[in-house]
Amino acid sequence: MSEAGPLGILLLDTRFPRGPGDIGNAASYDFPVILKTVPGATVDRVVKTSDPALLTPFIQAAKELEAQRMCAITTSCGFLAPFQAEVTEALRIPVFLSSLMQIPLVYMMTRRRVGVITANRENLTDPYFRAAGVPADLPLAISGLEVKPAFRTWILEDSEHIDTEAVQREVLEAAQELADTYSDIGAFVCECHNLAPYAPAVAKAMSRPVFDVISFAHWVYSSMAKREFR
Repeated sequence: MSEAGPLGILLLDTRFPRGPGDIGNAASYDFPVILKTVPGATVDRVVKTSDPALLTPFIQAAKELEAQRMCAITTSCGFLAPFQAEVTEALRIPVFLSSLMQIPLVYMMTRRRVGVITANRENLTDPYFRAAGVPADLPLAISGLEVKPAFRTWILEDSEHIDTEAVQREVLEAAQELADTYSDIGAFVCECHNLAPYAPAVAKAMSRPVFDVISFAHWVYSSMAKREFR
């Protein structure tokens, strides 16, 4: 196996618990990661208001990780897609800020509508998709978890407590609601970077592929830590 540096992960400034499978839990990966919180990057400022004043702190934090010889940079929130171009241009290593960047590839693999499960449907407007490279004419179906009480309390209200069973039920409900409305969904993409622990249950229940940020991170890392064939 060829060597690669750790993956750098920029975290929102939150207090909610991050269990195994979460983007911000080092145990979620088969390779080394370095976690770095961006002070002031709260859920409200990123998901609810998309505060442009956070761009400079994210670039600075990304540069600090790059100086520590990271192999690539990602983040803990898919709503950071609008910063993708600027952060990438400021660094010399690969950057993938949002799970939404997977959507064009997923569509090319299925040629069917892509179901998107997001932390907040109302706030996930067209500019986020354009910033992630998603064409305007790509067929999507979007379900937001902001209406689900357990998820809303955990993530959007930044609670120190989580009811994992309730959150899983809500994520499954969101996926089922999309499947019931759109029979042509070929795969699901989790915008929210905290949903990977629930992706296996969705894949099993929906009998469709589910793409999340953890599988995205492993894919990117494998492009640099290459298996050697002899």
